[in-house]
Amino acid sequence: MRPDDIRDLLQREPFQAFRVVLTSGTHYDIRQPQLVMPLKREVFIAFEDGERWTHVPYLHIAAVEMLTNGRPPARRKRRQ
Repeated sequence: MRPDDIRDLLQREPFQAFRVVLTSGTHYDIRQPQLVMPLKREVFIAFEDGERWTHVPYLHIAAVEMLTNGRPPARRKRRQ
């Protein structure tokens, strides 16, 4: 994972929430892009409660998963 990869996710229009999964199995859901700051060697993530934060080194990011917005995906109509 590189800083540019995180920046790209944060700058998408419209923003889509995503989950950062670490090599330890811990994960952080990113629902507000303004709470995340990609730095040179790590990502700064502030929690929505405004009282907690963490630094995550890029080397420990195992995956990034896109989150749904809570609505089921649109169904395609089948042609008959």
